[in-house]
Amino acid sequence: MSDAPEAPVRFDTKIAVLLREDLEPWQRLNVTAFLVSGLGSQVPEVIGEPYEDADGVRYLPMFRQPVLVFEGTKETLTAAHARVLSRSLPRAVFTSDLFATGNDRDNRAAVRAVGTDELDLVGIAVYGPKNAVDKVIKGARMHP
Repeated sequence: MSDAPEAPVRFDTKIAVLLREDLEPWQRLNVTAFLVSGLGSQVPEVIGEPYEDADGVRYLPMFRQPVLVFEGTKETLTAAHARVLSRSLPRAVFTSDLFATGNDRDNRAAVRAVGTDELDLVGIAVYGPKNAVDKVIKGARMHP
């Protein structure tokens, strides 16, 4: 039996959320939650094992790695969107129009009604190899 501590887990992938810097605090939280739910539903390898406390009560699994949150200008989001599309990485988008809708059907219709280059992006989530994600979010800064 070794007394050496286990090495920290390192990931060669990254989950990043990029938010537009002019969002209200409640909007930042709402957008982040919606965006990461998209990644979790479509990229199963990002989800870890279920949790269980000492009394045997089970809890839902969560992401297996940290979610890094960044912020940037509208122009930063537009550039990141173009880069994520060119790299074909798994992504989720949140547009300003979604603040006025109240359900999934209307959310999808609001995005579908606008061309790719005309989307008024307020948030993007992306998952992929670290270096590719870093290139997508280039110009953004860590969320305070």
